[in-house]
Amino acid sequence: MEKVEAIIRPEALQGVQDALDALGVSGLTVTEVVGCGRQKGYTEQYRGARVNISLLHKIKVEAVVPSEVVDPAVEAIMTAARTGEPGDGRVFVIPVAQAFRIRTGEGGEDSVRHESPAGWGH
Repeated sequence: MEKVEAIIRPEALQGVQDALDALGVSGLTVTEVVGCGRQKGYTEQYRGARVNISLLHKIKVEAVVPSEVVDPAVEAIMTAARTGEPGDGRVFVIPVAQAFRIRTGEGGEDSVRHESPAGWGH
């Protein structure tokens, strides 16, 4: 099992959800975050003064997936979120030692497999 974390542009979220749903990855955690990277932020006028905005709004998408789904999930995220411009985001893959479904008590990769796609936003 691996945890796939992606930091993406907010406008890319629906495309990433649809791409992951097509793979049967329906257990997601989505968080609004702020951060900085190579995009470097921007400058704007506020009450007559120039202000540097370095922390930009992004979306963090997290999913724990079976090992055989990791590479397709990463590729799906990268394809759905790519614009070709700085600030498209990052994807991280982190090993997960154990996982348990609280409701049933089942553990291991069976606890993160999904029986059918969730069909978000449809």
